[in-house]
Amino acid sequence: MTGTEKAALASAAVGVLVTALKFTAYWLTGSLALYSDALESIINVVAAACAFLAVRVAAQPADEDHPYGHHKAEYFSAVIEGALVIVAALLILREAYFGILDPKPLDAPALGLAVNGVATVVNAVWALLLFRRGRRLRSPALMADARHIFADVVTSVGVLAGLGLVLATGTLVLDPIVAGLVALNILWSGWTMVRDSVNGLMDQAASPEMVSRIRGLISAHSEGALEAHDVRTRHAGSATFIDFHLVVPGEMTVFESHAICDRLEGVIEAEIEGAVVVIHVEPGDQAKGRGVPVI
Repeated sequence: MTGTEKAALASAAVGVLVTALKFTAYWLTGSLALYSDALESIINVVAAACAFLAVRVAAQPADEDHPYGHHKAEYFSAVIEGALVIVAALLILREAYFGILDPKPLDAPALGLAVNGVATVVNAVWALLLFRRGRRLRSPALMADARHIFADVVTSVGVLAGLGLVLATGTLVLDPIVAGLVALNILWSGWTMVRDSVNGLMDQAASPEMVSRIRGLISAHSEGALEAHDVRTRHAGSATFIDFHLVVPGEMTVFESHAICDRLEGVIEAEIEGAVVVIHVEPGDQAKGRGVPVI
């Protein structure tokens, strides 16, 4: 089992624990705000399970039917997670609407807040750990899961603050109002996850910083070539596909140009984690005069 798979499985286990705590808090109080928080945690568990399946598929090597690998499976997981988050937000908005029309008193609010607070701390610690692991492994599925959990933490803090106001003022309608605000925050989080994942499915280019770094590596390690142009990049899960045209003197032998390509591929793949490099060699008369200058 890979590190990404272990992290996804651990996230599901943490999600089950947090969900149990939050539903306990809701059961103790009957609070719509705590109900909304607990419902989002159920989505966390389902999303973590989707992420686990996605990273297992993404880890499979390239085959005859998928010669470029299975990296994009992680984006599908993130899209599903985002869609589930949006559904949860709409369900919470429905409950909040009826709660505003008929607000109800809370039972054992102090104990419920304490239980929910414990769940929030557990979630916050796990979100931080998952962010670090997701960045290190360059996993869209883990990053989406970490963002969702962090949004859940922010939600929980808002819920705790809102219910604190209910206790302090006795204004019962604040409970469903807080639930509605939670739902709007969850809705935005779900939309962000779907948007980012769709960008990955649409072969979004690497960041400007990474592209600049790639061009610098090409420039510094292309000795013997004349120019490099048409540098293109795209992300697919943890992989970054890079291709460009390398212009060499027309009289250069295939052996010599191949040696330059091997050197460039080795350097780029060593410096850019997950890089997959393809280089098209062209003769000197194909130079455009506006490509990557060769040092």
